[in-house]
Amino acid sequence: MRIVLGEFVSLDGVMQGPGGPDEDTDGGFAHGGWTHPFFDPQVMGGALAEWAANTEALLFGRRTWEVMAAAWPGRAGDPFADHMNSVAKHVVSGTLGESDLTWNNTTLIPGDQALDQIRKLRETEGRDLVVMGSLSLARTLLAEGLVDELRLMIMPVLLGGGKTIYPNDGGLRTFELVSTVVSGTGVHVCTYRPVAAA
Repeated sequence: MRIVLGEFVSLDGVMQGPGGPDEDTDGGFAHGGWTHPFFDPQVMGGALAEWAANTEALLFGRRTWEVMAAAWPGRAGDPFADHMNSVAKHVVSGTLGESDLTWNNTTLIPGDQALDQIRKLRETEGRDLVVMGSLSLARTLLAEGLVDELRLMIMPVLLGGGKTIYPNDGGLRTFELVSTVVSGTGVHVCTYRPVAAA
């Protein structure tokens, strides 16, 4: 399977709390739900549907999984919600137990075994293993060279600070732009793949 990161991002690289005001207020972040004014059902919705069609399984960090597990089961009835609820899901956590996995088709990956188990998942046959949100996990996967594709929906807004997925270890990582389309709301929907080191 290919590991694919799918993220909403501001012009200044922030990815924190895209869905709602109380989603992630760490560090005093006060702009939760900042993506809503820019959502374009035709372009962005079409991209999300296309990406979902190529998804074998989803991979989450604990916090994002908990937000999603609280939101999606009650939204059955539209194709994307049905996809989210039925697709295989893996959550990396050092604190969740098997009894906490109330969202359909969720498997626990213990935090201390995360990289080994994710590498094994990546080596199995299948379509895409997609990471949504899960900023700490996404940053680790980028730093470890385990990301096969980066899908960004770049919003025309500056948030002035917040969490990101980009490693800050001084490493140079080159990507090639595979595709891009611009929505009517000014969102650049971009797909990047890493360039192998020469």
